[in-house]
Amino acid sequence: MVGAKTTESKRPPRAHARVKPGARARGPFTIVRSCWTALGPGLITGASDDDPSGIGTYSVAGAAYGYGMLWLALVTYPMMAVVQATCARIGMATGRGLGSVIKSYYPSWVIYPTCLLLLVANTINIGADLGAMAASVNLFTGWPRAVVVVPLACAVVGLLVFARYQAIVAVFKWLTLSLFAYVVTGLIVRPDWADVLRHTFVPEFRWDASFISTVVAILGTTISPYLFFWQTSQEVEEEVARGRASVRQRRGATPVEVRRRYLDVGVGMGVSNLVMYFIILTAGATLFAHGQRDIADAATAAQALAPLAGPAAGALFGLALLFTGLLAIPVLAGSAAYLLSEVFGWKMGLNRPVRRVAQFYAVMAGATFAGLAFNLLPVDPIRALVLSAALNGVIAPVLLALIVPIAASSRVMGRLVSSWPSKVLGWFTTGVMAAAAVTLFLTLKAAS
Repeated sequence: MVGAKTTESKRPPRAHARVKPGARARGPFTIVRSCWTALGPGLITGASDDDPSGIGTYSVAGAAYGYGMLWLALVTYPMMAVVQATCARIGMATGRGLGSVIKSYYPSWVIYPTCLLLLVANTINIGADLGAMAASVNLFTGWPRAVVVVPLACAVVGLLVFARYQAIVAVFKWLTLSLFAYVVTGLIVRPDWADVLRHTFVPEFRWDASFISTVVAILGTTISPYLFFWQTSQEVEEEVARGRASVRQRRGATPVEVRRRYLDVGVGMGVSNLVMYFIILTAGATLFAHGQRDIADAATAAQALAPLAGPAAGALFGLALLFTGLLAIPVLAGSAAYLLSEVFGWKMGLNRPVRRVAQFYAVMAGATFAGLAFNLLPVDPIRALVLSAALNGVIAPVLLALIVPIAASSRVMGRLVSSWPSKVLGWFTTGVMAAAAVTLFLTLKAAS
């Protein structure tokens, strides 16, 4: 993965682990467990990227265009990886969250619109995800969405307020495993692999508003603005959890720490893209192949899992939406809380009790309940998910245009400044997403 030159930094000394005489070599299970334990912010960020918005968008893409968008998985992986690695490196180099760094680097007329953009996008995304979670509960209980959406919002807020950070991380990591239902289903349906490979490596593009809006939605839900802020803030949280309370103690990183985070981000983004690939493949092999080109509701999307679950497809799809919503909404609300707290100088952190960081938790609760109000609108959950993804696709290039120069600044980053491949790929990602958003606007204008 492209990255930066690294150096040893002034940090609290670490005790070196000693190997006890006669200690046995670690077995395969112990090695796997150690690797799983080592994965953290990158894995959670990647998994939360496959939130209900992502599942809905990828399902729509597969149903509408079959395998025609599989190639986007290959294109988006290096873009996702470099963006999240850059955000992680900013957190490691500065010891601060992304909002604080942007505030110190740019004038106030830049940071306040940035806050507004992210808050609006996150609130809509939270609302769409809550609606999808409520629809998922409806699939296997029959309870109306309006009945369950309020308890779901309260449950998410309760998890954020009353659970400890370490417990939240542990729960989040296990919830990522629910996403592999699509990978298993994609193998079970036995698609035409020659056709799959052709669409994977040969890009297909169409100059119509529907196709382009779906591409922008895929870009927006894979390279999502809220993940930029979450990734950086989680680097700070990891450091605080290790006892590095001050910015000075957190600033900088050793080569080993940077390599470990690159591995974590690489695995997290790889899991995200693998799931994205198989959701599109599964929907293409089931819904598109049988003429179901339009996904109007969650029940239709659930049919893609029928080869794996049969009559239980609805319940399985519902659980996938429910678990990924539980994973994503705290990340969405948390990223907004981190940004506002950093900009306005509030105390913050999931490691701290509510009474000490009341404003931080108030923002998370407020964003969640504001998203709840979004469900009062007569919008189908699946369409709302795609809409929120497209909105993220429009906002992301604006934020990337702020982040890439920061990572390239030696004044901010020190010896962790971006390498030239990282700069090139960062600007390439910004340009691709900006071009996609502009093309969407032009196409919609021409069609109107």
